[in-house]
Amino acid sequence: MINTIQKSSFKDILKKLFTEYSYWLSFVMLLILATAVNTNFLRWSNISNIFVQTATTGIIALGMSMVISAGLIDISVGAQVAIISGLGIVVLNRTDSILIMLLFALGFGLLIGICNGLMVAKGNMPPMIATLAMQSICRSLINHLGQGGPFTVSDANFATFRKIAAGSIQLTQGIRIPYPMIMFIVLSILFGIIMRQTKLGKHIYAVGSNTVSARLAGVNVNRIKILVFAITGLLCGFSGWLYASRVMAVAAASAGNAYEMEVIAAVAIGGTSMNGGRGKIIGTFLGALMFKIINNILVMANFPTFLNGAISGAIIIVAVLLQNIQNKSK
Repeated sequence: MINTIQKSSFKDILKKLFTEYSYWLSFVMLLILATAVNTNFLRWSNISNIFVQTATTGIIALGMSMVISAGLIDISVGAQVAIISGLGIVVLNRTDSILIMLLFALGFGLLIGICNGLMVAKGNMPPMIATLAMQSICRSLINHLGQGGPFTVSDANFATFRKIAAGSIQLTQGIRIPYPMIMFIVLSILFGIIMRQTKLGKHIYAVGSNTVSARLAGVNVNRIKILVFAITGLLCGFSGWLYASRVMAVAAASAGNAYEMEVIAAVAIGGTSMNGGRGKIIGTFLGALMFKIINNILVMANFPTFLNGAISGAIIIVAVLLQNIQNKSK
C-alpha cells in the first residue's frame, strides 16, 4: 500500500514537472547542451553578452506575454521598434537630450499600443488583422522617412548615448553587469509581480480564459484589451530607445525585422498558452534567454544565419504542439 502511494506521488511529481515547469527543464537541458558545444559558454563575458543580445526582444516579450495571456496577439512589435528607434534618433539629434528621446519613445510606443487596443476592443477587429495593418503602416512610414537609409546618431551625442547599451556596473574584479541586463531583469521582476499578485494580472488571465465569463464577473474586458496593447507599445518604445543605443545607426529597411517571431517564440517556449489564460513571466524570461542560447549554439556550429527565421518558426510550432499535448493530458 505504501509503495503504491509512493509510486503515485512520484508519478504526480514527474507529471507536474513536465507540465507546469517544462520551461525550467528545457532551460537546464539547453544549458547542458550549450556547455557541451562551447566550453567557454559559462564564462561571465559570454553570459552577459547573451543577456545584452536578449534584452531588446526580451523586454518586448514581457508585454507580449500579457497580450497572449489575454487571448490576443500583436505582430506589429518589430515595426514599432523600427519607427520608434529611427524617429527617436531624429529627436535626439535635434534636442541633444537622451531624456527627451526616451520620453518621445515611450509616448510614441504608448500611442501605437493604444491605437492597436482601440482597433481590437472598440473596432471589434481581429487582433491579427489590426496589428498586421499597424505593422504595414509603421514599416512603410519609416522606410519613406528614411528612404531606406539609416538614421544615425550625431557625433555630439555618440559617446553619451552609446553608454546606455554598452555601459555596465563594476560588481567585482572581472565581473561587470551591463545596463541592458539590469533593465531586463528588473522589468521581468516587476511584470512577474504584476501578473502574479495584482488585480490586473488576474483580470488578464480571466479575459484570456473566457471573455464571456470574465465580463459576467465584472471585468471590463475592453479596458483590459486596450491596457495590454498599450503596455506592449510602451515596452516597444523602451526597447526602441535601447535598440538605437545599441546599433547607433537604425536602418529603416531592416530595423526590428523578425522581432515579432523572436518575441512570440520566447513567449511560446516559456510556457504561456497560445490560447490565452495561462502563462508565467519567469517562463517568458527564460524563453527569451533560451532563444538566444539556441542562436549561440547555432553560431558555434557554423549554422547559416539566413535560416534563423526557419529556426524561429520551428520553435513556435514545436512549442505549440507540446502545449496541445499537455492540454490533452490534463
